[in-house]
Amino acid sequence: MCYTNSTIQDINPSNDEERGMESFSYKAVSAAGKDVKGSVEAESREEAARKIKEQGLVPVSIGKQGALDKDVNIPIFKGKKIPARDMSVFCRQFASILKAGVSVINALEMLAEQTENKKLKEAIVNTQSNVEKGENLSDSMRQNDAFPSILIDMVRAGEASGSLENSLTRMAIQFEKDAKLNGIVKKAMMYPIVLLCVMIGVIIVMLTFVIPSFMTMFEDLDSELPVTTKAILAMSNSLKSYWYIYIIVVVGIVVGIQMYKRTDNGKHNLDKLKLKIPVFGLLQTKSACASFARTMSTLLQAGMPMIDALEISASTMKNVLFYDGLEKAKNGVSLGLPLSNQLKATGLFPAMVVHMVGIGEETGNVEEMLTNSAAYYEEEVEVQTQTLTSLMEPIIIVLMALVVVMLIMAIYQPMIQLYNTLGNA
Repeated sequence: MCYTNSTIQDINPSNDEERGMESFSYKAVSAAGKDVKGSVEAESREEAARKIKEQGLVPVSIGKQGALDKDVNIPIFKGKKIPARDMSVFCRQFASILKAGVSVINALEMLAEQTENKKLKEAIVNTQSNVEKGENLSDSMRQNDAFPSILIDMVRAGEASGSLENSLTRMAIQFEKDAKLNGIVKKAMMYPIVLLCVMIGVIIVMLTFVIPSFMTMFEDLDSELPVTTKAILAMSNSLKSYWYIYIIVVVGIVVGIQMYKRTDNGKHNLDKLKLKIPVFGLLQTKSACASFARTMSTLLQAGMPMIDALEISASTMKNVLFYDGLEKAKNGVSLGLPLSNQLKATGLFPAMVVHMVGIGEETGNVEEMLTNSAAYYEEEVEVQTQTLTSLMEPIIIVLMALVVVMLIMAIYQPMIQLYNTLGNA
């Protein structure tokens, strides 16, 4: 029998690792009768079986992976995630070609020929090959880690309802909005980051090249050096003599933070801290609200059940607190409780989101209310990002000026002290 390497991904694999889930290797049979091998992250063997069945596979055997059997998952060697803008173009072109009456197989072939992203191109070719073998589009896409889970679920919903083109068009809009929000935040943060790098560079140059040039002059002075000058000279000497220790310390701090983030407590504590930082925390909240509202409206408009839509929306949350909140809201909704009440109970979502969802539940038009909320918070994210940038720029510039002035004063203070001594003599 021929085995195909495949790894079943949970809705949010990165979060699964942080929650301490275990890896299970499996053998299964696809709907087309094809044997599949892979691994899945789950808390138990029963959950692993459920996740495998959700992918349209029939599990044959499931075993817990040992240390030597686990898949190598080193971030350096992992392929880059396909940009949201490329996924938007893919969905938009796919929908347009299908609306023109072209078959799925031919549409995939056309997309593969004109796609520039190598990873996406390879995924399209593999998907086309599987569709030609008789598998449906969503199952074929699921065998490639290039496609996000939300896109695969939307394609599956479109196949079930006979509106694949509409599902792809909605996903194109979704990816376009994501790309726009990410672009705004990255562009706004670029200037402060550059200023910080310049400030660090100035400090290093001053301590390693400028300050040492005055060392001989300071040594020839008979008078006692000021405390600030002594401190700067000590920093300069340590940086020149033990620069490798500084590098080790910085690398150790970065690695330590990354390892701490991978723990359950670390992830929760750091994400909780992010929400408490002035201005930045508010930006995080508004970004999460925009992402939640846009994703939920897209999924509900495609006819997806509320429970499934909440589960997928939770997976898009970058902050684990919002993920946990939506998971609890999903459990409450599954018991028949209103979504608006469950969102309010989390204590994370602003009153506007809660009220808009409540109005949608009363009028039977939750999708439209979520769409309006998404549009509002997307604008708010842009405004909040500009506000954050406007606050950070002068703070960093003033901080840089203070550091430079302190270094200059440390150099000239002994000289001024010497001149004053000679003048009094």
